[in-house]
Order: sequence, then C-alpha cells, then structure tokens
Amino acid sequence: MIEPANGTLLVANPHLDDPNFLRTVVFLCEHSEEGSFGFVLNRKLDYSIDELVPELGDFKIPVFEGGPVELNTLHFLHQYPDVIPGGKEIGEGLFWGGEFDKVIELINSRTADLNKIRFFLGYSGWGTGQLNVEMEEKTWIVAPAPIKFIFSNNEKELWRDVLKDLGGEYELIINAPLDPRMN
Repeated sequence: MIEPANGTLLVANPHLDDPNFLRTVVFLCEHSEEGSFGFVLNRKLDYSIDELVPELGDFKIPVFEGGPVELNTLHFLHQYPDVIPGGKEIGEGLFWGGEFDKVIELINSRTADLNKIRFFLGYSGWGTGQLNVEMEEKTWIVAPAPIKFIFSNNEKELWRDVLKDLGGEYELIINAPLDPRMN
C-alpha cells in the first residue's frame, strides 16, 4: 500500500460523506509532520481564468475548486519550469506555483499547451496529524499520480479512472452507491 507523500493522489473512499470531498481526487503537493496540502482535481467550476484574471483576455481556460480552504486564492500546477520560474517541483516535470506574470505572458503569447497548466481556487489542507487520522479511518486511498490524471480533461470520470487504474479490489468499489442505505 502506498503512503501519502508529495506527488501522490488521495482518492476519496466511497463511504466519505463530507460534501467537500465526496468522490474527489486530491493531488498532494506537500505532506509532512506539520500538515498536508493539495488540490482537488475533479471539481471544475463554472468560471474560466479570463473572468478572474482580466489580463488574460478571452482565454476560456477552466478553473477548478482546489478545496474548501481559502476559496479566494488562485493557485496553479504546470509543466513549464523554464518559462515560469519560482515554482516548487512536486513530481518529475510537475510544478506548483511560480511567477504569475510569466504565466500571463505564456498564455497571452499563445505558446502554452493548455493541457500543461491547471488553475485552482482554494486548496485542500490538513493540520498536524489530521491526514494520518483520516488514513487510519480509511477515508482515503493513496494512488500514484501520473500526469494523465493531473491534467485530465475528463474530470467527471477521474475518480473512477484512478480506481480502475489501481485495479483489483479498488475496481470493485467504483460502482458503490453514494448512499449505501439505498442499495
């Protein structure tokens, strides 16, 4: 079994009934004794980045709800370390944050592959020991985080896709009802 770590996925167990995390997939950017931090990958909002950042003109790039914490903050993951300096490497070739003026330049120059950058409002966070308790309660399933999941264009199926990729017993829970009492 994989343990939570920087650059892994947390997949909500079907019994998790917290509406903030129901059937979510969270990409962990940081995990340590002090706490954990990441972004929900499969909650696309009705906003596009041009509505939040007027300097981006008419670019209809989707924005995702990164989690329930600080929904007034904008974050991003990308694969442009040479163009967007200052980001923190989370996995091989995958970075969190960096100089936002460079993001604007990259997008406005129309040279960005928009499948290599993802924007989030808010984030998911756990205090000291909180995620460890949730792991003991089997709230989360930890999975590898290949790039195909981080930048998936099929967010509605991402939860199922990750579980299917894990295979075995995890494939069996894909069809678990939202409310087991309704089974």
